[in-house]
Amino acid sequence: MAIEIETVAVLGAGSMGHGIAEVAALAGYDVAMRDIEQDIVEEGYGQIEWSLNKLAEKGQLDEEADSVLARIETTTELDAAVEDADLVVEAAPEDLEIKRDVFADVDAAAGPETILATNTSSLRVSDIAMATDRPERCCGLHFFNPPVKMDLVEVASGEQTRDDVVEAAIEFVESLDKTPIYVRKDVPQFVVNNVLTPYMGEAAWMLDDDASEISEIDAAMTFKRGYPMGPFELNDFGGLDIFAHTREQWGDPVPESVSRRIDAGELGRKSGQGFYDYEAGSGADYEPTEGDSVDTLRIEARMVNEAAKLVGDDVADPEDIDIGMRLGGGLPEGTCRTGDKIGLDIVVEKLRELHGETGAERYEPAEYLVELVEAGHTGEDAGRGFYDYRDGGPYHFISHELTDDGRLNVVFDRKERLNAFSEDMFAELRRVLESVDDEDVSVVVFEGAGDRAFSAGADITGFTASEPTELMHVDEAIQAVYEFPRPTIAKIDGFCLGAGLEITLACDLRIASEGSSLGSPEIDLGLIPGGGGTQRLVRLIGEPRTKELVFTGDPISAEKAAEWGILNRVVPKDDFEADVDELATNIENGPQTALEVAKNVINEGQNASLDTGLALESQGFGLLTTTDDMLEGVAAFKKDREPDFSN
Repeated sequence: MAIEIETVAVLGAGSMGHGIAEVAALAGYDVAMRDIEQDIVEEGYGQIEWSLNKLAEKGQLDEEADSVLARIETTTELDAAVEDADLVVEAAPEDLEIKRDVFADVDAAAGPETILATNTSSLRVSDIAMATDRPERCCGLHFFNPPVKMDLVEVASGEQTRDDVVEAAIEFVESLDKTPIYVRKDVPQFVVNNVLTPYMGEAAWMLDDDASEISEIDAAMTFKRGYPMGPFELNDFGGLDIFAHTREQWGDPVPESVSRRIDAGELGRKSGQGFYDYEAGSGADYEPTEGDSVDTLRIEARMVNEAAKLVGDDVADPEDIDIGMRLGGGLPEGTCRTGDKIGLDIVVEKLRELHGETGAERYEPAEYLVELVEAGHTGEDAGRGFYDYRDGGPYHFISHELTDDGRLNVVFDRKERLNAFSEDMFAELRRVLESVDDEDVSVVVFEGAGDRAFSAGADITGFTASEPTELMHVDEAIQAVYEFPRPTIAKIDGFCLGAGLEITLACDLRIASEGSSLGSPEIDLGLIPGGGGTQRLVRLIGEPRTKELVFTGDPISAEKAAEWGILNRVVPKDDFEADVDELATNIENGPQTALEVAKNVINEGQNASLDTGLALESQGFGLLTTTDDMLEGVAAFKKDREPDFSN
């Protein structure tokens, strides 16, 4: 019998605790939030109230903020918080003894069926669960800060955790509209921190070796390799003392450049000084022109190696690791995918070179990584690596489904970056359209994952490291949308900017929800649209309005976009899904040959002279008079019934 979770207790009202309580209440759970001092509880509750009001102001709540708040009770009494809870989430400070004390107290006060979960980010679940008489009902639920905004939760199994407890925890996370990744084995730091820590750590070791300067390394990793934040800036953001504590508690050495700053009280942003000066200086001030000589492979090889250890030790699959690194680490792509693109043989060669020079254990290549290389599975170019590319490879950023009725639903699934397009994402879009048999497709519906964006454009940080020839793939993908023989619908909910707008313009029909916005902001980056945005737009709405959109970069409302002729219609949020479904269904049930011919004649004719266009139309009409669909249409008309074009 499946474990049911209806009531939740959160122990801790700090930044993590009150955030977890808020997301649980938003999902409809009754929540008890407890901390040891009344003023801490009140402050946490006040933060929840503030956050909910902000969400309400932005129109991101499905109910009144007060209704969500009404599901949260606060207390300083442990027994009162946990006695009726189906799930208890501990969000105490990251100290093993403190967490053990909390678990022991909860074990004595909670019901026998209650699940105990720890929000630890670096400790082992089993080391905490040993303080209880129910280790089989203990697990890890590692939320990322801030829980309201961060989509990822690592669900970790302890050595004795029952399968049904893990399943209940995963279902709970999904009910919060969060993305769980399953950490199958009880390892310190789970997945994301194991792979992300070398990003900061190896950069510091490079500084110790005088290999490069701080700003050079940060510039190289952001502007040359596309990471959202340089390793030193990231370390300053999280706190150097936190980084060092995480290493020291497991006996790992700490770079001298980190420990020296900690000894001087330079802990990062929170102290005003770390690797950068945040008081007298301008903080992280690295520039795109820096970092050309930095050995970025040294950092990424370490990260790939840690990912390989996790896969080889059956802690997590490459897919979960990469989802974790994207959603929890903010990386533009997963580390396993990065390794496959670099070449795993190149990674191993680099690790062996560093190991030979230093003898440091951290450079010892993972057994699984060596096995892949020795088997010839060196990455994308070889056809196999962490992933199998022999049939085109996996889809990381695009999900798609072809229904029995012939509707191809294509979802841009990169909501952590508002579905902004990377090179891989453009390639996947093209591959989806080329992989399906268009005879099986009647209509394609494109949409963005989440409820905030169709697509916020192209991920420019990822394109800074691209060669100009590689950027041609952008136009090829958008052209594939335009040339797809079946009708296409852009289902726009939220931001539709830059490349997102260009994909929209390549579609046949465009429907947006109220409150959505469209625009071409490329000019603000010193660029122009590169996927047909100037040419398709000017043909659709004329020169003056096209120049206004492109020259200013300012977005316009969906209502104005409809008025200008960019959109077919704008639909109220409550009617949006049904309206798009009705349109797609009408096309699904229509005469497929006639629809294909109509699309081709309209697309080709608009770029030709009127005489040529009329000739195309006449040829198409003549062709259709010989089809079974035409005969069915005439028969249905004569008998005053709806035509059936399904045969």
